[in-house]
Amino acid sequence: MENGGGDVPENANDHCPGTQSEAAGKADACAGCPNQQICATAPKGPDPDLLAIIERMNTVKHKILVLSGKGGVGKSTFSAQLSFALAEMDYQVGLLDIDICGPSIPKMLGLEGQDIHQSNLGWSPVYVESNLGVMSIGFMLPNPDDAVIWRGPRKNGLIKQFLKDVDWGEIDYLVVDAPPGTSDEHISIVQYLQVAGIDGAIIVTTPQQVSLIDVKKEINFCKKVGVPVLGVVENMSGLRQAFSDMKFVKPSEAGETDATEWVLNYIKEKAPELLSVVACSEVFDSSKGGAEKMCQDMEVPFLGKVPMDPQLCRAAEEGRSCFTDQKCSASAPALKSIIKKLVKTQ
Repeated sequence: MENGGGDVPENANDHCPGTQSEAAGKADACAGCPNQQICATAPKGPDPDLLAIIERMNTVKHKILVLSGKGGVGKSTFSAQLSFALAEMDYQVGLLDIDICGPSIPKMLGLEGQDIHQSNLGWSPVYVESNLGVMSIGFMLPNPDDAVIWRGPRKNGLIKQFLKDVDWGEIDYLVVDAPPGTSDEHISIVQYLQVAGIDGAIIVTTPQQVSLIDVKKEINFCKKVGVPVLGVVENMSGLRQAFSDMKFVKPSEAGETDATEWVLNYIKEKAPELLSVVACSEVFDSSKGGAEKMCQDMEVPFLGKVPMDPQLCRAAEEGRSCFTDQKCSASAPALKSIIKKLVKTQ
């Protein structure tokens, strides 16, 4: 389709003015188009700040987006643990949180209450370790419980400022934790990073169909905007929990009573070998093949499965790496395997 305003989405209306046109989302031809709201609020035309972003990103070797179709699938947990793992592999790492309305990265990195500092080189990331820096709007809120009620243009402006003003220095990886879905933030980060060279996106899902439905949309979004899909991670792929970490209750008509101590003492006496057993349970129905089957159908890489591990949840809540001790014995090996695959492809 001929137009003077740049790319036309595949699902656009006839006579689409193009996503980069000043009339995008506003012209009569845009009425009823599924992209209308996004096009109306997305940045248009040549952006003078792109040169500043390119210059800033020149010191970043690899730029990776972490996406999800839905919230609550463990995307930020994965972003945090990916960053911890890369740093522990002696890479220089930056973690950028662009989930403007729900920034959880400061907590997951153990950085709550920290502030951003400025120098003559720009905004300084908040550092977990000397080789792991973090930037998030969460560091800017006077009260962590404050709601961020911003429209698209203001969100886009902050994302742009993060990219052009944060002084990451010379780093190997910039991990970008995006909000769920495909909205203004995603269009902006892709537009800004593509000019600087983006490696691609990792997409996180759970095995359940309600999550996979939206992940397919996320994959199609990446294909439409030209972002390579580095792979899909199936998170919460069945519950794995050490028997010794489980809680036990005894139900009755009056309610439940805690029977954990009695059960564990009984096992120690009668069958102590069971204390080293890991209990497994399929939480979500994966009878249709889960994320692995979806990846085959959509011809994108499948990176692997990460089980639902209560110890990993605790690590995220406490803002620490799951790789530094043996507590996350169910999830850490799976995460390491996925991250090694990812590093090999870079």
